[in-house]
Amino acid sequence: MPEKLNFRNLCYAATALCTFLLSFSCKKGPNPTKDQKPNIIFLLTDDQRWDALGASGNHIIQTPNIDALAQDGVHMENAYVTTSICAVSRASILSGQYSLMHGIQDFNTSFSQEALNQTYPLLLKQNGYKIGFIGKYGVGNPKDQPKESFDFWAVEEKHQPNYENKDEKGNYLHHTQMVANHINSFLNSTKGEEPFCLSVSFKAPHAEDGDPRQFIPDPKFDSLYNDITIKKPETAQSKYWESFPDFFRTEKNIARIRWKLRFETEEKYQESVKNYYRLISGVDKVVGDLRAKLEQMGIADNTIVIFTSDNGMYLGEHGLAGKWYGHQESIRIPMIFYDPRNNMDILRKHIKDIVLNIDIAPTILGFAGVQVPKQMQGLDLTSDNFDSSERSTFFYEHSVFQSPELPNVEGVVSKGFSYMNFTEHNYETLYDLKLDPFETKNLIEDPNYKTILTEQRRIYTRLKDEAKQTTLDYERK
Repeated sequence: MPEKLNFRNLCYAATALCTFLLSFSCKKGPNPTKDQKPNIIFLLTDDQRWDALGASGNHIIQTPNIDALAQDGVHMENAYVTTSICAVSRASILSGQYSLMHGIQDFNTSFSQEALNQTYPLLLKQNGYKIGFIGKYGVGNPKDQPKESFDFWAVEEKHQPNYENKDEKGNYLHHTQMVANHINSFLNSTKGEEPFCLSVSFKAPHAEDGDPRQFIPDPKFDSLYNDITIKKPETAQSKYWESFPDFFRTEKNIARIRWKLRFETEEKYQESVKNYYRLISGVDKVVGDLRAKLEQMGIADNTIVIFTSDNGMYLGEHGLAGKWYGHQESIRIPMIFYDPRNNMDILRKHIKDIVLNIDIAPTILGFAGVQVPKQMQGLDLTSDNFDSSERSTFFYEHSVFQSPELPNVEGVVSKGFSYMNFTEHNYETLYDLKLDPFETKNLIEDPNYKTILTEQRRIYTRLKDEAKQTTLDYERK
């Protein structure tokens, strides 16, 4: 009996059909020459965890266009952020630096002009690129947004844009569609005379803080996932929340407050997760439309597309919502690189390596053939000199706010282990990720892991010291 044609299959069929038709109808630009600079489009979602993609093995979420990008490109299996919160992670993405180095650890500290000049967009501009930024900027005080430094700027002057908006005619306009409209405006403004780098930052699937609905998708996706029931994760059981220490297990913990808003009941859980998925499916449509636009313009063969998120997201695991802490759900992200110029063999070598958000800036510069500044702590994944042994473990930090709302946490993570230290309380956790991938059993007192614990503490001290190292002393605003 033939396989049932479900919505996902229809999406893939539609995507394939569009690609087939475009091959006949699109403009065909000349093949890029060896010395021609590539265009670069960087797509950033907000709060999208690593497994919220079909390409990551999620059999419920419908993301055929992003999945196709992953299939055509390189989908990094072990991508992480060095700080799991929007503003700090975005500063790390732009600068290629740990928080301890770039110094942005709140929502009001902005890049100085000197520091901004060393971010990937401004470095590309200094090397002949037209640069644009669309969506949510999310770094520092909104009044300091660097719109004058960009050739194209479509960002609202606020920390967090709203999902629900109106167009110039008063019609409903979802923020994701607004972003899509700005993408088209930017692409239509390009003349092909200079390479461009467009940074696109979606609000989706971030929650709408202060709104009881929390996740607000475009109404056109309201019927998506209606006919399914999403199974709760194992660690959503109350015993996992109750296993936290007293300083963490408090009703003032912001992650617990938001859990009550989103996941406390079965009805809330189903509504929140489905709307979270709907928001991502909305982004997926934009990705498909973008790739079709590039084909139509005849520039797809010389346009690199990068897709990732600024941090992960708890969907009820451990009795939590949001991000911030060191669990895999919070710190692990999707990361996809697509280079149509057939230059992906080096990247494919690192599919299983640990890659970080601080690697994005130097890798973008690497794609463009621009020298990576010494103060960037991330690694250029396109370089033959990339040594995966340098990244067997990475340093994680989160010091935005303090206990009891958000207890500070630092640590180190590898493929095998996660060691975290809640620094205000000197409370440590150690998880064996191979035997316990959902981080349910703290091994800190287990005598069988004494040697491993000693080693993890040593690595933590060393990597924290290295994260502080800098060649420039940037002054912050």
